[in-house]
Amino acid sequence: MLSGSGDAPRILIVGAGLSGAVLARVLADGGLRSVVFEERPYVGGHCHTSRDRQTGVMVHRHGPHTLHTDDESIWAFIERFATIYPYRHVKFAKVGDELLPLPINLETLSQFFGRELTPVDARRLVAEEAAASGRDTSSPPENFEEAALSAIGRRLYEAFYRGYTIKQWGLEPRELPAYVFGRVPIRFDHDRNYFHHTRQGQPVGGFTAMVKKILDHPNIDLRLSRTFDASSDRSAFRHVFYSGPIDRFFGWRHGRLAYRTLRFEDEYLTGDVQGCAVINYCDAAVPYTRVTEHKHFSGWETHEGTVLSYEYAADCGPDDTPYYPIRLVRERAVFSKYASEAEATRGVTFIGRLGTYRYIDMDVAIREAMEAGVATLAGLRDGAEMPAFFVKA
Repeated sequence: MLSGSGDAPRILIVGAGLSGAVLARVLADGGLRSVVFEERPYVGGHCHTSRDRQTGVMVHRHGPHTLHTDDESIWAFIERFATIYPYRHVKFAKVGDELLPLPINLETLSQFFGRELTPVDARRLVAEEAAASGRDTSSPPENFEEAALSAIGRRLYEAFYRGYTIKQWGLEPRELPAYVFGRVPIRFDHDRNYFHHTRQGQPVGGFTAMVKKILDHPNIDLRLSRTFDASSDRSAFRHVFYSGPIDRFFGWRHGRLAYRTLRFEDEYLTGDVQGCAVINYCDAAVPYTRVTEHKHFSGWETHEGTVLSYEYAADCGPDDTPYYPIRLVRERAVFSKYASEAEATRGVTFIGRLGTYRYIDMDVAIREAMEAGVATLAGLRDGAEMPAFFVKA
């Protein structure tokens, strides 16, 4: 174990989201001191939660989040800092005037096609729909639309995915890579569970409270409302881990990487409005992508009032918060320039969704931060220099 005394090397971690917080804690448990800069006045990053003053409801301020994983070591780490309330994410899709289970399952298909289907019937029907779409299946799909047509056919694609995808990404589905559609499960049973992971839940007290506890260690010096960029003095630190946007670190010298940003409009009502946490609005004519009723995430408490957040996606401008990286051909080319700069910059490692310009779920962010912490402790013992990236970005 590295010494936590005053002469031990200090690490600077930029960002107190999940990636930065987990990394700081692994280093702290190994005896290494770190200073954590967070430009916001709170920790938690995009999974930040806070109590709504009017209703008392715990609100997911940057959109809905759920802990889910099959990795027991991740779950064991999380449970050190929060009691996890069992929660299964069940969501619906609004298609025209109908409310249908999402992801598409046997119930969805029966309701959509207007007749009771068995699993065998449903598989046959979806295969027929795909064949009737006219998509040439002799070659692999080259984009989202081709992948969807090959898997489910035109009617299901048009109803559930085309309009929603255009709103979410600001692009025609044929402009998106095929693997994006691969993230969407299709089921031929009555399972409404959005995730299939064995471990799922919500931290009692919210995500921000959980991250605060992760950062609560004598070896961690948290500094809120503190910014950092490439010109900042790094001489007091053995190494820097940067979880902010990589293009911002380098002053956008190769141009800005493209992101989608989100805007939320809240509505206050009483009772239970949706009956579930999230409803996707699939029609292109509806301006918002989904509506979140936050009280459904907190099954351990009850509230008469309720908060609904209407979510709108847009291209990310210079003053907007980046959420989803758009990794198309142009963006990958720009990112490769920043990655080359990162490789040539000594003393800095880029981590997390923004630092590596990747869309990653929370369990992946936690796992990567844990592994980066272990590798850093071992590397410092051996006198090794830390890489620019611990994962292939």
